[in-house]
Amino acid sequence: KRAAAHCIEGTERFVSTDKGRGLRAVRHFSVGELVFACPAYSYVLTVNERGAYCEQCFTRREDLFKCGKCKQAYYCNVDCQRGDWSMHKMECLAMCAYGENWCPSETVRLVARIILKQKVTTEQTPSERLLLLKDFESHLDKMDSIKDEMNQADIAALHHFYSRYINDIPDDQSLTELFAQVNCNGFTIEDEELSHLGSAIFPDVALMNHSCNPNVIVTYKGTVAEVRAVQELNPGDEILNSYIDLLYPTEDRKERLLDSYFFTCLCSECFTKSKDKEKIKIRKNIPPEPEKIQSMICYAKNLIEEFRRAKHYKNILLPPLLELCELSLDKMGSIFADTNVYMLHMMYQAMGVCLYMQDWEGAMRYGEKIIHPYSFHYPAYSLNVASMYLKLGHLYLGLEKRTQGVKALKKALSIMEVAHGKDHYYVAEVKREIEEQK
Repeated sequence: KRAAAHCIEGTERFVSTDKGRGLRAVRHFSVGELVFACPAYSYVLTVNERGAYCEQCFTRREDLFKCGKCKQAYYCNVDCQRGDWSMHKMECLAMCAYGENWCPSETVRLVARIILKQKVTTEQTPSERLLLLKDFESHLDKMDSIKDEMNQADIAALHHFYSRYINDIPDDQSLTELFAQVNCNGFTIEDEELSHLGSAIFPDVALMNHSCNPNVIVTYKGTVAEVRAVQELNPGDEILNSYIDLLYPTEDRKERLLDSYFFTCLCSECFTKSKDKEKIKIRKNIPPEPEKIQSMICYAKNLIEEFRRAKHYKNILLPPLLELCELSLDKMGSIFADTNVYMLHMMYQAMGVCLYMQDWEGAMRYGEKIIHPYSFHYPAYSLNVASMYLKLGHLYLGLEKRTQGVKALKKALSIMEVAHGKDHYYVAEVKREIEEQK
């Protein structure tokens, strides 16, 4: 296998003094300009979106047809089905064999596809112009016992569901490294409202280092990752992406980065902590009692972790879940201001539950409380802000608040034209929705 070329036009791979290998610009890039695009090395559509998206190209459409064998995978046409067959074949056989007992995690499904691809692809791929998948960091030496146990459970699931359909599965040591590499370097593909569509590996995109004040953003066009400038880039500037949700204060971000990616962030935002005071704002009439405030922050962080673990709502749990959100907001609201990020997190969860319950008025009320603080806390051209404006726009239109709906959609559009590019089909869809209201 040839070595990676180490450059994509307008960029070059380099070794920085404090972050190791990274990517920098060798020419000027304007805000909104495409820096580079990277097709997925391997990817998998999430089970929850089957029937709504094509498994091969991730196109969203209503007239998909399903695989005749497993009746689980859906495609645009015969060409898409043929294109996916080399990867879908093993999953198709496994799903037919296991029926309702087929339940590997998305990470296991992705790793199975990577193993299969590595068996049939010996040349450097178009996804590896800067970095080869085999050169990913695994950080195995930094993994704690919990992560190691999760890794071993994934390996066991891979053997259980796929051993009959993949010849010569790598040994457990190799699998341990591969799962660790995928967990540290994998990406989740999301739609314009940040709903989870699937998981993928984009080696060249993984080369970029992290900053809590990123100068680029990663968005998706089908199964291709596109990297666009959200700040002016000049020759010599390091190209920096964000690995995490940037809503939270510095200490929370540092904890998350250390836990998931095994490094301590030293970016300018972590140094200045310029937004922390507003992010953990206390009610004006509350005397600053550090112990009470710290206790409430711990309570909020524990709640966030609980919600992270319970990723999927079950209809039977929705009313009590909404009640939990409201009770938590009352408790935190005795100390925290409404613009405090922990309050916003709980409002976002409550809004999500309202949307699932089709309580459009309730969802709209939470969205209205969230949107302006979001615009302040997040960096410019944030997808989190754009997706909230989109959700609000759709809620307003559904509730026949046409003027407010169009205004919200236009605000979403102004961010999306930079983040996704003016020629993206998400942008075209929002423009069409605005036109329909005239």
